[in-house]
Amino acid sequence: MTDRKSVLPGTLDLLILRAVSLGRLHGYGVLLRVMQITRNELQIEQGALYPALYRLERQGLLAAEWGTSDNNRRAKFYQLTPDGRRRLQEESDMWRAMVRVMSAALHARPGEA
Repeated sequence: MTDRKSVLPGTLDLLILRAVSLGRLHGYGVLLRVMQITRNELQIEQGALYPALYRLERQGLLAAEWGTSDNNRRAKFYQLTPDGRRRLQEESDMWRAMVRVMSAALHARPGEA
């Protein structure tokens, strides 16, 4: 694929949790990590990212603390909480199951039951 795709509805939280599970990140770092782990195929708009980070923090799935970024700016850094790790596992399991189901449906041939 040559152009980046938007994130499917319902997957933003999972992508954020996965990105943060790989290490403590500030908001823009989350955006860059998602691009990295999706091989630049998915794009998260900043207008969707920051409300999602705030929502995940409010739900207790992310912990945040203020720090200094690599370019010497004040930034909020996020890391997973134990509840966040559990949610990441649950959502990952559900997503893998959905991929199996959809793959079977998309590969079905006429006459298969």
